[in-house]
Amino acid sequence: MAFRTVVVERYSITAAAPFETVVARIDAALGHPDMRAFLAALGQAPSFAALEAVVAQAVGRSGMMEFVRFDSGAVLAKDRRGASPRMLRLLIGNPVIMKQMAQHVPDAAAYAPVTVLIDERPDGVHLSYDRMASFLAGYGSPDALAVARDLDQKIERLLTAVSA
Repeated sequence: MAFRTVVVERYSITAAAPFETVVARIDAALGHPDMRAFLAALGQAPSFAALEAVVAQAVGRSGMMEFVRFDSGAVLAKDRRGASPRMLRLLIGNPVIMKQMAQHVPDAAAYAPVTVLIDERPDGVHLSYDRMASFLAGYGSPDALAVARDLDQKIERLLTAVSA
């Protein structure tokens, strides 16, 4: 058995816009494919080029797609009799980017797609993201790290844009 310590850097930005506006903005930037159809199309792709074409149709203008959404606020509300801050956890990404990292560091597939947390607090709506480069820094692969840094920039630009 082996253990690896991973130090994680978190990017966080606070939006002045209301929760609904922030969520609508991120929704507009992400692709929202029917996941059953998407996964079936990936499985049927006869080549990597065909897989890339499937992904290209699934991603939004940000180059990312939403895989799944968890309404953490709804879970918290069960214990607070309905009085709970709104909180969403989105798993977003791009399978082609994951492949570019995982071909150098297989563990990268455990970190992708990435989590974006959108939560409402008294001081505004927070958008948080754990940087992929921090997950992969200790693996010793400059190639995977370069892809991870590029991914971090894309996600951080997205979160900055939707928070404005």
